[in-house]
Amino acid sequence: MIRTKYNSAPCIRKLERPVLTKDDIPYNAALIFNAGVAKIGDEYVMLFRNDYGDYDQQILRGTDLGLARSKDGIHWTASDKPCFAMRDEEIGRVYDPRLTVMDGKCYVCFAMDTRHGIRGGIAVTEDFETFNILSLSTPDNRNMVLFPEKIGGYYARLERPMPIYSRGRDRFDLWYSESPDLKFWGNSKLVMGVEDVPFANDKIGPGAPPIKTDKGWLIAFHSVIRDNERGKHGWEDRWQKCYYAGIALLDLEDPSKVIGMYKEPLIAPELPWETEEGFRTHVIFPGGMILEPDGEVKIYYGAADTVECLATANVDDLIKLCLD
Repeated sequence: MIRTKYNSAPCIRKLERPVLTKDDIPYNAALIFNAGVAKIGDEYVMLFRNDYGDYDQQILRGTDLGLARSKDGIHWTASDKPCFAMRDEEIGRVYDPRLTVMDGKCYVCFAMDTRHGIRGGIAVTEDFETFNILSLSTPDNRNMVLFPEKIGGYYARLERPMPIYSRGRDRFDLWYSESPDLKFWGNSKLVMGVEDVPFANDKIGPGAPPIKTDKGWLIAFHSVIRDNERGKHGWEDRWQKCYYAGIALLDLEDPSKVIGMYKEPLIAPELPWETEEGFRTHVIFPGGMILEPDGEVKIYYGAADTVECLATANVDDLIKLCLD
């Protein structure tokens, strides 16, 4: 029987409050979470998911992506309107952005709900006002994150295909793919399966885009434990899943090879806004990691599918977790 109760790793330091909530947004907002974060020059940029509606009445009406900026990565100011949304007869919404900076441009990976399945997309922007769509996957694929540089002459990404038909249940794994141009993707390889993660029995997948260290590519991933005995944990009548953030180290030249992985969660739900309040409690989802010059790693994560939070750790401590 898999354990369902974990604590965060000892090296993790959580901020004592969320860094962004619905109360910080100057337009209709209910749930602010699963943001992508990048540092561009001296400024931090956050592209966040906003499920808007009426929080008090527990009503959701739609999803868009909003923009926030910060000078210190802790205190954020949101723009006065959403910056990215797609909806037509085929597309229901875009959500869960991830940011990677390459050659002065910001690349945005996102998920897209359509009438014919979930697609993963990649867009590029230079001003966070105009987004040029570069590629869209076939259904069903999501949680894509780009590496910040080419590997072996190819662009690279991590992703989580969703083979529901072939398995008849959630059992999704973490994969690696390559591209010559950010449009056509292939040479896909399995990186980690659910069976490789002691704190998962349902699915795993990419979280934050990788950061490069001299020991390897450091990745934060999400893992899910399903407990069919769980009842009401949030707005819905039943919420049977617990989400955790994990940490692993991939080979610099062949990122489909795992060098090491911490065998317990890096970040676990513990604080009131992670376990007691919000849309779906006991959910931690890492969406951004920034390596600072002094070795501090800022890890941004959604909590309870409701607020955006920040934890920090030293990069050497994170590497040590993986290798030990």
